[in-house]
Amino acid sequence: MSKTILITGASRGFGKLWAEAFLERGDKVAVTSRTLSGLSDLVEKYGSAVLPLELDVTNRDACFDTMAKVKAQFGNIDVVINNAGTGVLGTVEELEEENARGIMDANLFGTLWITQAALPIMRAQGSGHILQLSSALGIYSFATVGIYSASKFAVEGLSEALAQEVKEFGIHVTIVEPNGYATDFNKYSVQSSPIAAYDEMKAKLYALPEFSAPDAYGDPEATTEAILKLVDSPNPPLRLILGKKALPLAQAIYTDRLATWDSWKDISVKAHGL
Repeated sequence: MSKTILITGASRGFGKLWAEAFLERGDKVAVTSRTLSGLSDLVEKYGSAVLPLELDVTNRDACFDTMAKVKAQFGNIDVVINNAGTGVLGTVEELEEENARGIMDANLFGTLWITQAALPIMRAQGSGHILQLSSALGIYSFATVGIYSASKFAVEGLSEALAQEVKEFGIHVTIVEPNGYATDFNKYSVQSSPIAAYDEMKAKLYALPEFSAPDAYGDPEATTEAILKLVDSPNPPLRLILGKKALPLAQAIYTDRLATWDSWKDISVKAHGL
């Protein structure tokens, strides 16, 4: 049975690839972008199966209007993929206020507004699946991506709570955590004004195999099968990592965190006071 799917930020990258995969198999897909020009090829190829909508996800009222248009056009909304977002690269000291606030508006609040707009529809249906695009950098962080990680850590916390809140309504939530992929993410990310004191650290960081190895970045097209299986699963996971790099690294980082917490356990317990 075909599904009705809304994907934000669908003019390029993962959003565009996944929209095409859903449309190819016969689903109905609403796609959003800040400008409609990036969606015109989908309309030309798939006609009435695709609903293009201009949307700035940082505008809460516009998110609710968009959701209403999708419901009016297709009658229901089975899957919402919160893909729209942006990137800011720079050390913590280098971050400008406008860019720091902007990434939170797009990545966190944009996700929140679309989620809030979808929930009344899904509750009325008694079903639905919300996919929140986080990142492996929502599990751990590196130097120079602190504010991006902060936005994705926030999405993770928001979505973990959400999953518990809506379970009884028949609504599933999955946090999608891709590792690095060969998309145009860096091209469209904001670069903070550099401070020379960090130049040597950055050079050493980006020379590491995690950034420089031939297989450091995955093939974006290889993610489509995973996303199709995810939305078709009757019991989808709360979290899904995409790519082969993130899980081993996350396992190593969490092993270290657990060891640190355990080594300070006596101090932690004593700090409870009772």
